[in-house]
Amino acid sequence: MELSRRAFGTGLLGALAGAAGHVAAQSGDVDMLLVLLNDGSGSIDADEYRLQREGTAAALERPEILQAIARLPTRSIAVAYGEWGSPGDPQIILPWMRISTPEDAEKFSDLLVAAPRRFQSYNAIGDGLVVATDLIRDAPFRAARAKIDIAGDGPDMRSLVPASVARDRAIAAGITINALAIQAEGSGPAMRLSSLRAHYEENVIGGPGAFVATARDRVDFAYAIFNKMIRELT
Repeated sequence: MELSRRAFGTGLLGALAGAAGHVAAQSGDVDMLLVLLNDGSGSIDADEYRLQREGTAAALERPEILQAIARLPTRSIAVAYGEWGSPGDPQIILPWMRISTPEDAEKFSDLLVAAPRRFQSYNAIGDGLVVATDLIRDAPFRAARAKIDIAGDGPDMRSLVPASVARDRAIAAGITINALAIQAEGSGPAMRLSSLRAHYEENVIGGPGAFVATARDRVDFAYAIFNKMIRELT
């Protein structure tokens, strides 16, 4: 699909070219393909964005996560990281990498934190799901399970492919989509988060065992994404 090819090409930055070549050379069996797809939209300020990247990186390096991976039959998963926002232009920040050891997790996390931000607008969740689905389809690894782990603080808006349509295509391809709904700064009482959770339940998640987790703010994000990863791995 043209959308995913363009996003994949523009999302990989020159500073990561060497790492991308190394990742592309990997192949084989893993227990799960996991695309981490976070909110890169204009509603995320610099501090929130940093907390989101660092929280994801820290969760992946937690001993509990690595222990859960070590208990899997192949003792490995493959992870890719992307960000959604602008209609038709989600970004794949890091391509596939096998995570099996603490060193693997540290390398992925270091690359993630170091990667520059590409500013985006709006909340085109559906287009992010399209790219993540194609990324899983074209993965150099074989896995019995494939999941998209999406996080955001707003509903799907202005996607070229609506989130519900992209969700259904992913489910048809055997992919499970889970979501993390984040309370937006200054967005009012808890009902706002409840409404966002309901939107994700109706339009975004799907597949066997799909669920929506919640975070009260970006500071809570690291704890929430850690718990979400544990749930997905066990």
